[in-house]
Formats: sequence, structure tokens, C-alpha cells
Amino acid sequence: MDVMPQQPPQPPDPSSHPPLDVSAPSAPSAPPAPSAPPASVAPVGASSLADPASLAEPPPLSLRTTLRRAALGVVAGAVLVTGAVVAVPEDGKKASRPPVPGPVSRALAATAVGAPASLSDLTALIGDRQQWVGTHPSDARSWALLGTAYVEWGRRSADAAYYGRAEQALKRSLNVRPGENGNTAALVGLAELADARHDFAAARKWGETVRAREPKQWAVYPALIDAYGGLGDHKAVSTAVERFTALRAGVPALMQTARMHLDRGRPEDALAGARAAADRATTPAQKAECLHLLGELAWERGDPEEAVAQFGAALRTDRSHHASRAGRARALVALGRTDEARRDYRAALAQLPRPEYLLELGELYESLGLDAESDEQYALLRRSLALDEGQGVDHALLRGRFEADHGDPAAAVELLDAEWARSHRSAAVADALGWALHRSGDPSAALEYAAQAVDTGGQNASYAYHLGVIQKALREYGPARRNLEAALRTNPGFSPLAGPAAREALDDLASPPPGGPPDMQPPPEPGPERPEARKPAPGSP
Repeated sequence: MDVMPQQPPQPPDPSSHPPLDVSAPSAPSAPPAPSAPPASVAPVGASSLADPASLAEPPPLSLRTTLRRAALGVVAGAVLVTGAVVAVPEDGKKASRPPVPGPVSRALAATAVGAPASLSDLTALIGDRQQWVGTHPSDARSWALLGTAYVEWGRRSADAAYYGRAEQALKRSLNVRPGENGNTAALVGLAELADARHDFAAARKWGETVRAREPKQWAVYPALIDAYGGLGDHKAVSTAVERFTALRAGVPALMQTARMHLDRGRPEDALAGARAAADRATTPAQKAECLHLLGELAWERGDPEEAVAQFGAALRTDRSHHASRAGRARALVALGRTDEARRDYRAALAQLPRPEYLLELGELYESLGLDAESDEQYALLRRSLALDEGQGVDHALLRGRFEADHGDPAAAVELLDAEWARSHRSAAVADALGWALHRSGDPSAALEYAAQAVDTGGQNASYAYHLGVIQKALREYGPARRNLEAALRTNPGFSPLAGPAAREALDDLASPPPGGPPDMQPPPEPGPERPEARKPAPGSP
């Protein structure tokens, strides 16, 4: 079994330059650095978002406590951020060893190459910039950096409250220095924020504004790729990936290319790109992202054992990569190791309470006949969706999926129709809308959307299952059989509930006996009759 990584992480290339000119002003007073990522960050109350100046206040209690733990790390990082001093030794004297990079410096180095920072380094960067803008409120670059870091923290912690803080910080940056005056960092941050909130039209607007002004600003292309993907614009995705690769070839570009191939149903190309990215990754956080993608690819092609291995490798590389713990749980379910899967889901949710993980765990409980536990997960899911939506996150897709299978299918149709009207026309939305229409009793209207999802969504077992069930309801038995077989061939364990349902639906479509169903067979040929048994036809003489 080929489990990455094969090579140890290497230090980042010192010749790289920050793409958004986000280097810190000289001599900031930096807070202490964390020695480990925090278990959780307390949500930010709405009252703290009313005044942009409040964003410079110290972070919430749990984050403040973490930031006190190791003062020396950020002090060293602050020195490197402000510019390293190269000492030339006198003749005959040995040169001193260069200082070890601190967490703030490491976070900025990751930003410079478009790579993820570790959670502990990201925490340190947030604390550093919060303290800096508190005493330098006219530093537009630092406001933009702080806002973008808040977006990343919100994504990595599943705490949408940070999106409100991000919006305020990014707007403060633009107030100090408007976008037309060269503040592209804040505009890119707004595009990333809109993607995080699933507002893909807004993300496209901000991203294309930057691209029009600075077409060689490579940092905007990942945000544009996400936006075009959410809108279902596959041609624009391909163009943006190609442009990103031309401007900034490397691990992030390889990852984007691999994901594009996966979405296009080209798993071999996706696997080659992901392996190349894992081989070239230079930090544990970046390596874990690559290994996670390899786990996703193994899962999508129906190889749960390799998926477990790859997700496990990601966790060994970066124990704070909680998405890989949830991915491993999903693969463990397919292997029938449900006790381990429940353990991994609970551990992932304790650190990264994403609504989709709540839904997956609820469906696992339901498949095991644990109705009380599944009902509890679904109630938590509803509360989680409501909290995120209160912070401006569009969860219509996930809510629609949940309502179609576990709630009110008519409500799901209404939600997903609205998404389609907003030009959110990805394969995922097409699939969810088609399934909701079918579940609400309208398979004829559902067929077009489900077929589009299968045509544009790559080799996705769930999409093929939904289309097959809809075709079966419309008595299109041949196509239904082909799609149900494709779903089970691609990934037989794609869902603890839908997987068995797909098998049952396919069994219902078992091939009829030779000659067709019994009620459609011609009557048997009459045998030879004895003359005395033959009766005259009515009316004969």
C-alpha cells in the first residue's frame, strides 16, 4: 500500500516573497506564542463586532491563555518578520547560527507560498496583529492580514463567528487604504471570506476586481477557483487553475489541479497530482493537506482501507488536522468498524464541529438503529446550521440535503430552488435539488437536475445512486440499472444509509427471465388433440 509521505518535510524556500505585501511593520510588540493549538476558541459576541476598533482587543479567553505559553517563540518570529539582520563575521571568527524561525514568521512564510499555516502559528499571527493594530490603527496591510487570518481561523475551527470579525477588519483596511489605491490584500481577503460563507457570486465579484487590476496577482486565483466551482462554471475553473499554475507553480497549484481532475471524473490524473504535491510539501501542515486529499481520492474510488491509511498518515503528520479524523471515520464505516468510526467522529467534532460531520454521525447512528442518538445529532445539526446562518453563512445546500432525507422535502425544494436562482449551479446543488424534487413526489422534474449532476460531477457514487432511483421511479429500468450498478461499483460503502438502499433498488431491478416477465410471455403452443376431444367452433354445422 502506497501511503504518503515518503519524504520528510523540508524548510520553506527563503527566496519566496509574500504575494500580498503582508510583511509586518517594524518593531511590533508581539504577544507570546502558543506551544500547541488551542482545543477551541470561544465564539465572539456580536457586540464585539460593532466597533472595528474592538478587533484590536486581546483575543478571547481560551486564545489569550494559549498565547501566554511560550513568549520566546513570537519574539524570535517578530525579529524575522521585521527583517533579519545578516551579520558578517570578522576574519577568523566563526559565524553564529541564524535564529530559529518563530511562529509568526512561519505563518507569514506559509502565506507567502499559499500554503496553510499550522493552527498554533496561525494563532500566534492573530495575536501579534491584534496587538499591533491596537497601537497602529492606520496600518492597512496589518488590518488586511488580520482579517484574512480570521477567515482562515473560522474555517479551520468551524467557528463562523470569526467571519464577522474578518469582515470588520477587512473593511477597516479598505477605509484606511481603498482597493483602487492598491489594497489588493483586503480585496482578496473579502473574496476568501465570501467563499467561506458560500456566497460564490460575491467571491467572484471581489476576485475578478483584483484580477482586472492586477492579472498577475496569483494569490487571488484560489479564491476565484472556489467561486467558479460553487457557481458551476467549469470552463472558468479550468482557466483559473491554468493561470494559477502558470503564475505560481508548486504544491498549492498541484493540489488545485488534482481537485479539478477529481471533479471532472479523471481519478488517475487527480492521483498523480496529489502524489506529486505530497512529495513536494515542505511543512507538516501542508503535507497533511496533501495526505488528506489522497485519502479523499481513495475514498471516492471505493478503497476504504487505503483511505484509512492516508487519513491516518495525515494525522501522524499533523495531529491537529481534524478533517482527516472525520475522513477516517467515514472510511471506517465502510469497513464495518463502526465503534472506531463513532470514536473518530466524536473526536473530530470535539475540535472541528462542522455541520456535515454532525449529519454523517447522525446517519451512522440511524443505520445502526440508534434512533435516540441519531435524533440528538440531527437536533445539534439544526442548531449548528442556525448559528452559522446567523453569521452570514449560506448553508442551503447542506440544509436541503438534510431536509430531503430527514425532514421536509418540500422545504428542501424551496431552499435549493433559491440556490439555483442565485446561480449556485454546481453538480452538488443540481444533485441535491433533483433528489429533493424526487423525495417531494416529482421525479419527472427531478430527472434533469440529477442527470446534470452525474454528467458534470465526476465519478460520484451518491449522484449515480440518486439518478438511478429517479429513473427507476419513472420506469426507465435500463438506465436505472446502469446508474445503480455504477454507484455500487464506484464506492459500495458511500453511505451507511444510501449504500444498502442502492443495493436493494438494484435487486428490485434484477434481470427478468428469458423472454421477459411472466405476465408478458405468449401463451404456450397447443399440443396435439385427440379427434374425439375436439369440439366444433360455435355456429358450425
